Amino acid sequence: MLLGFAGAVPAHAEGSRDTYFSAWRQGQESSRWQDNNRDSVTTSVSLSGCSTDGGDGFKWATLKLWKNRDFYPDDNKGSRDNKCGKSSWGDESSGKYYFELSGFGSGGYMTANKVYIKY
Repeated sequence: MLLGFAGAVPAHAEGSRDTYFSAWRQGQESSRWQDNNRDSVTTSVSLSGCSTDGGDGFKWATLKLWKNRDFYPDDNKGSRDNKCGKSSWGDESSGKYYFELSGFGSGGYMTANKVYIKY
């Protein structure tokens, strides 16, 4: 019975990265990452330490996930409103991905002190 459990490996994300962004304008994009889709983990972007230069402060940000395609327009995988937390898109197929800061509540610039991307 013990041998059956010896080969069992818990499911973990294929990849992740910690980063941040500072003074981004609407439309700015993250760097690309490669998802080889070797697992069934959902692609997600988590934000913390969010702020804007607007008088109302941070309220929300809209993140758009893109699949990079070399010879065709990039594939829009959908937008998610983020209130300085986690946005998820599901288990995406293999390829290169990035997210776009497509909008936010107030001001001209937004900062997120921590961005955690999981894929």
